[in-house]
Amino acid sequence: MSGADSGACPDDTRSIETVVTYLEMTAPPAQPPRPAPRRGLEIRRAWPPTVSFYRYLYAAVGEPWTWTVRRRLSDAELADVLRDPRVEVNVLWAEGVPAGYAELDRRAPPEIELAYFGLTPEFIGQGLGAYLLDWAIHHAWRTRPRRLWLHTCDLDHPRALEVYQSHGFRIYDRRVTRADLPPGVPVPIGRARSA
Repeated sequence: MSGADSGACPDDTRSIETVVTYLEMTAPPAQPPRPAPRRGLEIRRAWPPTVSFYRYLYAAVGEPWTWTVRRRLSDAELADVLRDPRVEVNVLWAEGVPAGYAELDRRAPPEIELAYFGLTPEFIGQGLGAYLLDWAIHHAWRTRPRRLWLHTCDLDHPRALEVYQSHGFRIYDRRVTRADLPPGVPVPIGRARSA
């Protein structure tokens, strides 16, 4: 997952302390794109995705990792983001089923942010995450940005940081912050709640 959600939120939320790690890649990968690990895979841009489809993807991929920022947006606010041609929602389909997505945000040129990235739980552990991440990296570098960056946190998949680094991202900053949990989102197992 990229998109370790952190930021301001309404006063009726709870928060937990989290470590956010920022990573970047300042040159395109030297190796060619990796082949699909199996047949029946397709990556297609949803342009523009409907709000309901995006909310489905966001929840299916992000719920296990406490993604909440986009849940706080109204439908109109989210639609504005999704209609921006500089925001790409690239969906991985496995035999016709949405298996995950990689969202590239080009709204701050010459940089590109891998804003959200991940798989639905049913597809984790099949080599699809490495394939989708590699695809997203090569796709982003086709436009020659100054850098490609992302952030993750310790609420993310336990191997997320390792996977990003194995694909060529390097850490450039780390910050302790609070991740805000809106009503209805449980405190992750093993995490103490603060304030």
